[in-house]
Amino acid sequence: MQFGAAVVDNCKILVNNPWFVVGAGLALVLLALVLLALVLLALVALGPTLAPYDPHDISFQPLSPPSARHWLGVNDGGMDILSELLFGLRNTAVFGLAAGALGLVLGVAIGLASAWFGGWIDQFLMRSADILLAIPAIMILVLAAAYFRPAPLTLALVLALLAWPTTAKAVRSQALVHKYSLHVQAARRMGASGFYILSRHLMPELFPLYLIGFAAKTRMAMFMEASLAFLGLFDPARKSLGLTISYALQYYYLDVWWNWLLPPIASLTLLIMASTFLAVSLEQVFDPRLKEAF
Repeated sequence: MQFGAAVVDNCKILVNNPWFVVGAGLALVLLALVLLALVLLALVALGPTLAPYDPHDISFQPLSPPSARHWLGVNDGGMDILSELLFGLRNTAVFGLAAGALGLVLGVAIGLASAWFGGWIDQFLMRSADILLAIPAIMILVLAAAYFRPAPLTLALVLALLAWPTTAKAVRSQALVHKYSLHVQAARRMGASGFYILSRHLMPELFPLYLIGFAAKTRMAMFMEASLAFLGLFDPARKSLGLTISYALQYYYLDVWWNWLLPPIASLTLLIMASTFLAVSLEQVFDPRLKEAF
């Protein structure tokens, strides 16, 4: 009984503490956002299997309003909007994840090599990074998409080749700090090879940087993909959130904004937020310093 009364008293103290209330509220909001991100990523993975119709099926009545058969209605081409949205969500996410992963691998590899070897290799790689940072990636992508019409994954590779410098510079700066730490110096004196030290010591210790770098590049790539699709620089038969937004805007004067225009905008926004919140939450799990802070 005394233990139960003590627990109740402590709970009352915590409830009346404004710092606890604010902190608990923020924690619940973050948890809800992370759960929403997981749900959205599940929709990305399962979207095509959940689509009620073929997104290229044009056998429906154009501009039909939402109904039991077509939850979001039918677009001007006679295609089910929900099916188009789910396939577009998948394509936009795949483009972003591919560009983010490739950019992260390049950035980590170049950053570690620059920090480890130093000298003229470091100078060459970092000056190359400075040059790429000065080049607007969107202009290169627009020109490449307009003149060469490459496949989406090829454009994702081009974007990754332009997006690695930020990650490389961050990884290099932290790798230089760990390079002269005691355990790395001890490993070098015991005869450990450079590859062993990089793979067993430096790379694992920089893992939290990878999450933030991956999230930043992924959300940038998703927005780039939607922008290029909005401008009509992808194959018109390829479904994309940006393409859906572009077609819906052509009928702004009709009452279709809530069932045709709003869903792709909301999906793109939530998709970008999902990658960010998942990266932040995972960083708190893997970085012991953030565990202590939170």
